[in-house]
Amino acid sequence: MDKRKGHLIKEIIPGSIAEEIGIEPMDYLLAINDQEIKDIFDYQYLTENEECNILIEKPDGEPWLLEVEKDEDEDLGIVFDNGLMDSYRSCHNKCIFCFIDQMPKGMRETLYFKDDDSRLSFLQGNYVTLTNMSDDDVDRILKYHLSPINVSIQTTNPELRNMMLNNRFAGAALEKFKRLCDPEYGIKLNAQIVLCKNVNDKEELHRSLSDLYKCRPNLQSVSVVPVGLSKFREGLYPLEPFEKEDARDVVKELSYWQEKSLKEYGDHFVHASDEWFMIGDLPIPEASMYDGYGQLENGVGMVRLLLDDFHESLEHLKQKAQKDKKIFDYLNNFEYHYSIATGRLIYPYICQIMEEAQNFCKGLKVDVHGIVNNFFGERITVTGLLTGQDIIEQLKGKDLGKSLFLPMNVLRAGENYLLDDVTVPQIEEALGVPIEIVSCEGDDLVDKLFRLSEIE
Repeated sequence: MDKRKGHLIKEIIPGSIAEEIGIEPMDYLLAINDQEIKDIFDYQYLTENEECNILIEKPDGEPWLLEVEKDEDEDLGIVFDNGLMDSYRSCHNKCIFCFIDQMPKGMRETLYFKDDDSRLSFLQGNYVTLTNMSDDDVDRILKYHLSPINVSIQTTNPELRNMMLNNRFAGAALEKFKRLCDPEYGIKLNAQIVLCKNVNDKEELHRSLSDLYKCRPNLQSVSVVPVGLSKFREGLYPLEPFEKEDARDVVKELSYWQEKSLKEYGDHFVHASDEWFMIGDLPIPEASMYDGYGQLENGVGMVRLLLDDFHESLEHLKQKAQKDKKIFDYLNNFEYHYSIATGRLIYPYICQIMEEAQNFCKGLKVDVHGIVNNFFGERITVTGLLTGQDIIEQLKGKDLGKSLFLPMNVLRAGENYLLDDVTVPQIEEALGVPIEIVSCEGDDLVDKLFRLSEIE
């Protein structure tokens, strides 16, 4: 923030209140109701009311005081140059499980930035450790009733948390979590546990879940995910990968709390990420187990959602083909050969739904390629950490058909390049095939497989 000028306005949403009253890009927000705006927390709180006075400074230095009347909680339509309206807070912990510390040197600088900002938790759903949060920050969250807040807990054992985060204040930060869970304020929270073998699992996991269960109903859910281990761990804490029986023990522990919560609160509360079922060679749970997929961003229920969405969309297409001769004839004469690149973890499930699609339409041929992550190491099997160079190396020279499908989560948010900065056009040039980016939703995959846009 420029102390003299306030907060730079980057964009105005068309048709918004801000556009209507004459606020424009390159204006500066100075104050609301005579109060200086520290950050996005202040802005959100002060613009909730039906009436507010907004002080703007125009690029030529002219101040405008604007009186606004609106519906309660109606957004003004202002996009700021800095989404937080303040500097970003980086993480000062040295967590034994941190994936950023397991990345090779020489990658772009932004990939090494560790955020630990409670405001990003509120705005974007990021998980924070609370070690970067002052008592004043907690007071403001409680005062403004900001929620949900997502907290990366790891363990409720203070001493163990100090060790895992390599921060002697990490255990004490759990007291902030307890304050946020106070029913008096009605703040909703979600928690995450990154599980490390022989560190915070087994008895420690039971203790943590027991403590977290007491934080209900404000604490809405807890996800448990296995630590990711790349090949770049020299000099780091010696962590081991989870094996089949380890994963089954974790699922069994979580099932106990799910059954307890279902009886007492009507939801499952604790959720295992998809990796546990794959590592443990266990069936993927039904959709009802995921309580509306509230922990989807943590990899909880992504496989089930994809399977169900794809099956539902394919069934819908089958029914349309039975009723509509044009669609029936189109599919009867359909002939197309694709390839799909995916991570090894979800590879069997992609093969499963592609087999279903090919059985439905004999002219469809899909080759699914499970890409080995040589860049980070073979233990990294999730699709989102695939690199362009691994995709090129393992698919070059293969008959990939008319196009190659890449899942959207291999791309950096809003960008056209992968984690290693290899761009989609570079992959297309290297493989000699057009690339189509597919979302993680089953209906989008069905639409692209059968080129449904061509018959609409």
